[in-house]
Amino acid sequence: MEALFTSTAVVALAEIGDKTQLLAIVLATRFRKPMPISLGILAATMANHFLAALVGSEVASLLDGLWFRYLITASFIAMAIWTLIPDKLDDVEDKPARFGAFLTTTIAFFLVEMGDKTQIATVALGARFHDVMMVTAGTTIGMMLANVPAVLLGNELIKRVPLKVVRLIAALLFLVIGLWLLVQTAGLI
Repeated sequence: MEALFTSTAVVALAEIGDKTQLLAIVLATRFRKPMPISLGILAATMANHFLAALVGSEVASLLDGLWFRYLITASFIAMAIWTLIPDKLDDVEDKPARFGAFLTTTIAFFLVEMGDKTQIATVALGARFHDVMMVTAGTTIGMMLANVPAVLLGNELIKRVPLKVVRLIAALLFLVIGLWLLVQTAGLI
């Protein structure tokens, strides 16, 4: 259950202000169909994060050594720094989508999530917990917790949520996890 809860918390906080959350808002204002957009986010996240957790788990199994655990620890600390950098959504087109809300959202989310901080966090969580299903479930729940309100509330959410504060909290969470892993890996506890 630790894998599920940690994955949910890490991704839910990391997703605030992320480019995929901004994409959710853009899609919500464009299509005005919250259910297909939310289901598209769910489908894309499940597929993307399953693959990311699988890669993390498999790589960790192959490279299970002290140096690799330090690398995972460093990745959480790097995520703390990366989380402080605001994302911008530069490449959203204003043309009408030809595939409808669900398919457009699924494809867009899957592609935009590639190399995103939440995908990299999922790889790190997969490596840390070696539990692909729980990490995938947790990161998917975290994505939905962060993005469904963005879909439902659209632009109003961005006007009212202090993203700097939430980004700082998310960065601190990554830092705490990274430092906790460092202390565990060093054998201090």
